[in-house]
Amino acid sequence: MSGAPEEGAETLDELRAYDLKILQQRDGYRFSLDPLLLCAFSCLAEGGRGIDLGTGSGIIPLVLARRCPVSTFVGVEFQERMAHLAEWNVHLNGLADRIAILREDVLGLRRRFPVSSFDLVLSNPPYRRRGTGKISPRAGRDDARHESTATLADFLESAKYLVKPTGRICFIYHPARLPELMAHAASLKLACLRLRLVHGTRTAPARMAMVEFAKGRRGDLEVLPPLVVRNDDYAYSAEVAELLGEYGPEGGYSTSEQ
Repeated sequence: MSGAPEEGAETLDELRAYDLKILQQRDGYRFSLDPLLLCAFSCLAEGGRGIDLGTGSGIIPLVLARRCPVSTFVGVEFQERMAHLAEWNVHLNGLADRIAILREDVLGLRRRFPVSSFDLVLSNPPYRRRGTGKISPRAGRDDARHESTATLADFLESAKYLVKPTGRICFIYHPARLPELMAHAASLKLACLRLRLVHGTRTAPARMAMVEFAKGRRGDLEVLPPLVVRNDDYAYSAEVAELLGEYGPEGGYSTSEQ
């Protein structure tokens, strides 16, 4: 692992529900609720092997390593600085024996792994096409939100290559591109097994969609009840509060400067 992160450039955040400490860029991309929702949506048999495509600071493999204590994970990240932080987070939480961080583009994964290597493939891929939407002044945010070298189709093709026929693929994605996601999956002969929409409040339009796919099989689509993030009083719903560990007035997060 390379040298320590630059002092003053990161914050140290606690995710108490999973006993995790997460180094993140102070002014760059920071993880949101979405990867936590995806971890809860996914399922992995005890002792299985999972891979996260576009892991950022490593939040998905870190959380899943706590949820699945005998499974192993790979986090793939092509941004040098983000991959560096992910490596530090793995060591900071004592999980280097179960999580590997791979500095690689999604397009290069066929060179790295044999076909059907993983029981679970997850991704929170960039949901904006290159050249669309506002440009963020924070370093790394546009690469996390906008397609760069790899497109949505590339993420799905890599996921199909990596997952075992008995495994699962779980994506969280923007609902505006859900028809495109489904069309790409159908063209790859990926069966859509589960769909759950995420709403900010019970009356708000869906802001994200979580989808589970499998290859080499058929199955009826199960549309799950919607996940509502906040109640009418704008407090977190019970389901989301449990994910965050928000059981007391201080909440489930704390932040300190590095």
